[in-house]
Amino acid sequence: MIQAHNLSKSYGAVEALRAVAFQIDDGEIVGLLGPNGAGKTTIIKILTGYLEADEGYVMINGLDVATHRQQVQAEIGYLPENTPLYPELTVQAYLKLMADLHLVPSEDADTQIAEAVHATGLTDRLTQPIGQLSKGYRQRVGLAQAILHKPNLLILDEPTIGLDPTQIVEIRNLIRRLSQHCAIFFSTHILSEVETLCDRVIILMNGQVRADARISELAATNNAILVLDSAIETARDSLLQLLGVQDVKMETAPSGHPLYRVIATNSQELGPAIYRLAKERDWPVRELRNDTRALESVFNELTLSTGQGPDRQSAVMSEAREDTLQEV
Repeated sequence: MIQAHNLSKSYGAVEALRAVAFQIDDGEIVGLLGPNGAGKTTIIKILTGYLEADEGYVMINGLDVATHRQQVQAEIGYLPENTPLYPELTVQAYLKLMADLHLVPSEDADTQIAEAVHATGLTDRLTQPIGQLSKGYRQRVGLAQAILHKPNLLILDEPTIGLDPTQIVEIRNLIRRLSQHCAIFFSTHILSEVETLCDRVIILMNGQVRADARISELAATNNAILVLDSAIETARDSLLQLLGVQDVKMETAPSGHPLYRVIATNSQELGPAIYRLAKERDWPVRELRNDTRALESVFNELTLSTGQGPDRQSAVMSEAREDTLQEV
């Protein structure tokens, strides 16, 4: 659905994107994760045809965004970070206006608006002015306009920003339902959002792709967790003697049993060797499994290694605003 090839973009002296490349297939929900100022919104604007890359190109459903902009935009449902709504219009009037702008045939407009309203839970708000709606319902209106023309690709920029916890859950559930009908690509800086909604994540730091993998792949390690029914005095020293073991940390499992976190030195899986050792020593094994790391750990490691910080964020956002004003 999306093929991004070596995208680069600068705002004056600030390099917002550097050789960014990725691919998204039909039916995927992919999160674009990164701190503020990482370049997420710049990528979204390039994908949707609102901004041109300095270098590289984007293909959406086989069409080059730069040369087939209107055709590509007809394929996309887009919810920007700050949805441009008209507070004086009712929900129904606004969606009819958006249907016209999306060039939905007049004979299909009422049906497609009704489907979008049902999907986003706006049935009871149709005659209410948008300006009287809560933030959560305004986000629903934005999503309704993004899907009413039945796009093959839905692009969302920070879809839950500014929402309270209940509204966030509602919008996440809505995104899951929408994923049954189209590919979804959304940007966020909220780690739990990616873990909850996505099978795959692209992590952007300092305008570069630092990771592009399934959540399960990022979480995987070669470390092992061994939980025993009772403590064995020699267990830690014995585990340290195994080939490929760097360290053994002794902890307490949630069940209260002794837990040994075995840290690997290389890419070799430790589970089989630990199993053989435990069987040989007749240890009372309660649990043996591969260890995993949270997405937060991966994100923090990348942040520290790249030095992504607020100075760059301020510069990129300032330059981006100036660029947008110049384009307008």
